[in-house]
Amino acid sequence: MDIKSLLSHWRSDPAIAPNVVSWQVQPQRNAVYEPFPPYLDQRLQDLLAQEGISSLYSHQVRALSELNDQHHIAIVTATASGKTLCYNLPVLNVLLNQPQARALYLFPTKALTQDQLANLRQLTDRLDQDHSITSHIYDGDTPTHARQLIRKQSQIIMTNPDMLHTGILPHHTAWKDFFNTLSFVIIDEMHMYRGVFGSHVANVIRRLKRIARFYGAQPQFILTSATIANPQELAEKLIEEPVTLIDQDGAPQGQRHFLIYNPPLVDQKLGLRKSSLLEGALLASETIRSGFQTIVFGRTRRSIELILTYLRDRHPDLPAGTLRGYRSGYLRDERRNIEEGLRKGIVRAVVATSALELGIDIGDLEAAVIIGYPGSIAATRQEAGRAGRKGNTSLAILVTAANAMDQYLAHHPEFFFERSPEQALLEADNLLILLQHIRCAAFELPFAVDHSFGKIKPTKLQAFLELLSNSGELFKQDDRYYWIADQYPAADISLRSASPDNISLLVETSNGLKTVGQVDRLSSYWMVHPDAIYIHEGQPYLVEDLDLEAGVAHMRQVALDYYTHPRSETTIADYSCTKETQAKGCKKFFGELTVVNQVIGYQKIRWFTREHIGSGEVHLPPTRLDTVGYWLAIDEAVITQLRSEMLWNSDPNDYEQDWSNIRQKVLKRDDHRCKVCGASSANQTLHVHHIQPLRSFSNLAAANKLQNLITLCPTCHQLAEQNIRIRSGLAGFAYVLGNLTPLLLMSTREDIGIHTDPQSPLGNGQPTIVIYDNIPGGIGLSERIYDQHELLLRQVFETISTCPCLDGCPSCVGPIGEDGYGGKKEAQALLAALI
Repeated sequence: MDIKSLLSHWRSDPAIAPNVVSWQVQPQRNAVYEPFPPYLDQRLQDLLAQEGISSLYSHQVRALSELNDQHHIAIVTATASGKTLCYNLPVLNVLLNQPQARALYLFPTKALTQDQLANLRQLTDRLDQDHSITSHIYDGDTPTHARQLIRKQSQIIMTNPDMLHTGILPHHTAWKDFFNTLSFVIIDEMHMYRGVFGSHVANVIRRLKRIARFYGAQPQFILTSATIANPQELAEKLIEEPVTLIDQDGAPQGQRHFLIYNPPLVDQKLGLRKSSLLEGALLASETIRSGFQTIVFGRTRRSIELILTYLRDRHPDLPAGTLRGYRSGYLRDERRNIEEGLRKGIVRAVVATSALELGIDIGDLEAAVIIGYPGSIAATRQEAGRAGRKGNTSLAILVTAANAMDQYLAHHPEFFFERSPEQALLEADNLLILLQHIRCAAFELPFAVDHSFGKIKPTKLQAFLELLSNSGELFKQDDRYYWIADQYPAADISLRSASPDNISLLVETSNGLKTVGQVDRLSSYWMVHPDAIYIHEGQPYLVEDLDLEAGVAHMRQVALDYYTHPRSETTIADYSCTKETQAKGCKKFFGELTVVNQVIGYQKIRWFTREHIGSGEVHLPPTRLDTVGYWLAIDEAVITQLRSEMLWNSDPNDYEQDWSNIRQKVLKRDDHRCKVCGASSANQTLHVHHIQPLRSFSNLAAANKLQNLITLCPTCHQLAEQNIRIRSGLAGFAYVLGNLTPLLLMSTREDIGIHTDPQSPLGNGQPTIVIYDNIPGGIGLSERIYDQHELLLRQVFETISTCPCLDGCPSCVGPIGEDGYGGKKEAQALLAALI
């Protein structure tokens, strides 16, 4: 069966067809060829001819031309469009004529580095011995005994930003000959360098350019990227140089079918849909049965194993090794074996995390099933592009999950197909990150008083150097600053975290304590608090103790059927506004914030069923986050109007003046004991709980009747609130806002924080919603939302309005309990007043 036949079958299948919310066909596209430019070495032309290549795609020729004119370039074309030749050809062209020249290739993952080395050597191995090109990988897996030889002999070094940061730049004197003649730096998959990671990498590039300049080199930069909204801006922020953008794709493309599949509702009232995991696995099973080599993308390591198990159960007749998983935690040789099996067609289906999203050559896949939106349009297109790389007809299916972001795409597929609104953001001058790399740069080379660091001018840089000098890390002598501290700074700085401090995760073994991983200090409060369940390589560990002073968490391996989710309280301790604009129905602000967060407890949630099975308290000190944020304060006129329409339920509960007497009567009636578990008031303060929620009554007298009140301990009260939840319109608005914001920002949900306050000082006592960068100092995320305020609010309104649930669900204003009240109508009315 070919792809068109399978699609025709699905079109008439009542179990599948109604759930396909969008079906886009990208037509076949012919190549635009241009002849080899005259300055391309004849030996390279002969090598390409041996590969059957007699001309180049138009974007490849333009890349050669711009580089020949000494420009830095960024290439943004489709997956499998020959971007690799855009940098390999100019590099080889120079090396064949200037053997002393050198090139540095940076890839975001080790697997991609291995693949690109194989591709390069496939081309260069056919050169005669007198003109051979030496290329090697230099990363954490490179044997120690081979490193010196690689440094001395390699004309092309392939590595990753982490190794450049810790293993190359701090030891640049050993790389003197390499840096002396460094001619090219290739930054592949630059869209990966955003947020905290990108902000670190931009500073690593500053250090690289500084060292290259010290040795007399000024390399040209070649960057490649998936499709994003601001590729030129991102490239220029990474290298702090003007960049020529090449985005006219001359490569051919086979016909591509792209489906968005939304699992059907099973409970319209609660907005519950069939599992995206099972529906996606079912569709993948159909493509496998039809004979198509298939890749299935899942979002988590756990989901990968579940999908793989499901597919193997559905296809017991397939030979062993035909269906494989691929994720972090697999051994390197095993992953290489799977990649080779895909190229040779032995592996008929692979279930993978985003580890296979990047441009590793994995053969002629025909179908890609993406279960759950990957978080950005760029990533989705990358994953979809893994099928049809050789120009054959291909199929990609995005199976949406029940969350608000996925459901927005399900109801607005044009958002995905017609534009790429995502901005890849970074902030190299984030103070915490910048200071860490100034330390590293000072260790590598002394700073003079007239030096700059990237775009950091000498006067500003000197203030930072004086700060480090006063702390005893630098020593100033003859207008130069020298590193004198004992530690080696790069070794303690992770490129994946803004926080310089890490917590080591220790497990007791028969051979003593073993470190199984690290988390940054800020994350440790919610990831490895006492009694938390921490998952490492699929194995759960129970955290027994978190020692923040010593920087360690002690854990033990356990076999449990639940995980933990932290509960925290957030307050805004201080703020200063730098931008303020009156908008429709509200005032929007941008400024600096001090956010205080305290983890106060956790919930136990059973795997698969997501059943809440218990809770506990946590006693940790609060954390302070100095960052930036956007907030909107709702106008009093809007609230007055909503109150008059009985559509405002965000005012604080009013228990009336006699509540204290009513409460005592209930406690006495219930003998000062929790009516669920029997706990007494001797050990804890008991709560009086409204059986039917207070806000569901039209008057307090009815709500506060004794038969509607019950004594509960704090734990049982929390469990009761989980089942009967009144969600205000303000809270529902904030829930959707927090889920849709990453859609615009090309960020993860963890990169931002959300805070609501019905009577906030940030809004002069008005109800206020705050979105803040969940990163010390901020990296520009919330400022971008300030600028896109109206667009975001329209998306929030459309998400709530088009959701088929009756009163709230995970796809819009948030899940409600079985007998709860979701506040969907109130949130919708509030949004309508703001757009």
